[in-house]
Amino acid sequence: MTVEQIRCDLKDIKYYYSRKKVFEEGFQATGRSAVLDKVQEYNEIIRSAPARIYDLYVSLYVKNHTQESLSDELGYTPEYIQMLNKQLLKFLQKEFNLKGE
Repeated sequence: MTVEQIRCDLKDIKYYYSRKKVFEEGFQATGRSAVLDKVQEYNEIIRSAPARIYDLYVSLYVKNHTQESLSDELGYTPEYIQMLNKQLLKFLQKEFNLKGE
């Protein structure tokens, strides 16, 4: 899997969590959205991540923080959050490659 594909997936995941209630209501009317498979797959992988990478994933993609708001909240520089995000992308890419995807 490419880093660009992971970025696209993370955007979908972030969107899902930002609109989770709508997806849950939609499930009642139309059935399960395919984005839920992606969410589950990434959540499964992130469980084995180092603590800071796990925290970054949850904060940025589940709780819908921006990198800037997260840097303010944690007292880190925006550049440090960007570096952690790159580590997250590399971690995910490595894990997907190990799974053979």
